[in-house]
Amino acid sequence: MSGKLFVIGFGPGSFEHITKRAREALQESDVIIGYSTYVDLIRGLLTHQEIVSTGMTEEVTRAREAVRQAEEEGKKVAVISSGDSGVYGMAGLVYEVLVEKGWTEATGVPIEIVPGISAINSCGAILGAPIMHDACTISLSDHLTPWELIAKRIDAAGMADFVIALYNPRSGRRTRQIVEAQRILLQYRSPDTPVGIVKSAYRERETVVVTTLAQMLEHDIGMLTTVIIGNTSTFVYDGKMITPRGYQRKYTLSADEQPLKPHQRLRVENEPWSLEASEESVSSAPAAPATPKTERPIAVTEDRATATEPVNSAATSTAVLEAPPVTEAEAPKAPFAWAMDALNAINAAKGIETKPATGQVHRPVSSFTPEMIFECAVSPGVANKKITPLQMMAIAEVAGEKGEIEYTPHHQMILRVSTSNPDSITSRLRELGLILSPIGDVLQVKACDFCDGEKKDSIPYADELHQKLGGKEMPKELKIGFNGCGMACYGAVQEDIGIVFRKGAFDLFLGAKTVGRNAHSGIPVAEGIEKEEIVPLVERIVNRFKKEAFPNERFHKFFQRVGELEGYAWYEPAKAEIENAACGD
Repeated sequence: MSGKLFVIGFGPGSFEHITKRAREALQESDVIIGYSTYVDLIRGLLTHQEIVSTGMTEEVTRAREAVRQAEEEGKKVAVISSGDSGVYGMAGLVYEVLVEKGWTEATGVPIEIVPGISAINSCGAILGAPIMHDACTISLSDHLTPWELIAKRIDAAGMADFVIALYNPRSGRRTRQIVEAQRILLQYRSPDTPVGIVKSAYRERETVVVTTLAQMLEHDIGMLTTVIIGNTSTFVYDGKMITPRGYQRKYTLSADEQPLKPHQRLRVENEPWSLEASEESVSSAPAAPATPKTERPIAVTEDRATATEPVNSAATSTAVLEAPPVTEAEAPKAPFAWAMDALNAINAAKGIETKPATGQVHRPVSSFTPEMIFECAVSPGVANKKITPLQMMAIAEVAGEKGEIEYTPHHQMILRVSTSNPDSITSRLRELGLILSPIGDVLQVKACDFCDGEKKDSIPYADELHQKLGGKEMPKELKIGFNGCGMACYGAVQEDIGIVFRKGAFDLFLGAKTVGRNAHSGIPVAEGIEKEEIVPLVERIVNRFKKEAFPNERFHKFFQRVGELEGYAWYEPAKAEIENAACGD
């Protein structure tokens, strides 16, 4: 069977807004992989497909699982995104995983990106026509993008008078970003600038609010919300946001006969703000230094429309630029200056005062370099639990004032450092005898201290497990507990896989539930396993978990689902009766 990857954008969430090709691709797929909320939105379109759903922030896991199933198992796999998969969706991440694996279009698994309706389009349609002129999208989530860079983009979009669609504007933990975005934009736009707030577009709980830039924070804004901020010409009429397309420069909307005929409208002389007009004026300018010139006059006229009901003045005011021909003695005017003249004229016609820019107008292209955060787990050894003062000082020096050292209950510290040269850090710490391991969904061997080394007979097996399996990438974090005597005082039986050395052999425990009020020890599946058998046995169990577990599936759930591992059967562990907590949780 030949595998294939689909990356599908299914639009805002309503079935009628899902494209025909997206529906076809879903039906062609063997497996659907997506964020659980998104899977629920399209569940009614699915028939025979296997579903793999994960929680938020598990995007990398979903992308890797999709590539694995398509490449290794030959399945047709659909990775789903709301909106368009290429706009803050999964398309780029799937490609990144493929690139890491050396994929090429000629030799690799086929991939098809199925476009969908993005939030800027669906929310724009609900609000009216706010995206009729130049627009941009900016995500306010700073989980993967530094806030400094996001703020620069908001500032640039505000200065350039873009219509702006804000994605991921606020979450339970991220509340200040939308406040900062408003503050930045108020430097460039009137407090009365129209703002549309759409939550759950085209879904059952859809809400729509049209407000102003000054009052936008008074309304409910969350992760299911898209905020569209108009430019300086956007107006509201009968509850709809409308952004003129720019016709007012060459069209008089209220006139029966246009001042310019169709064949005249695209002539250079009738578009003095265009790049071609600027180039022509530059080429016709004399080589000698230009004499001092007077300011180019701009006349603003207002067409008076008659109507039977009140009409927003912004809908009828027409700013007309009347510019005399450029004389030889007059220096050419840059396109940016013409654009600003046009903007000022439109604002004047609407009664809006344009604040002059302070400081240097032409800002340099951003020289921002994304910060690289290196993170790893640091420990003194598998059995050794003592960090020397020299090692501790080295860790502190590497972290510096801006780094981070996090203590964990897993016999290791997490080191996070901003650096462009992680090799210098790892080499220094390893020279001091420290063990460095990756963090995240990886395997960790958690051994006891073997009574400070006195009960050392089983230490070589713990070391071998660490060397062969430690740091290996898993569908979900996996911990192997290892105790050197029957006391099991380091809690090996409370880990996903528990190994206890007793009477010259090993006991094996599988499937402990490590968290929650109904946590329980692992199931005792075997006793007296010979020394030479324990490492290969655990390797086989781990490799099966890596191959067959769903993304984000914990080991105890995997053991229960498959029912058997290496001949050891899962059974329901004894449960204690637990009364509800007083608070009802």
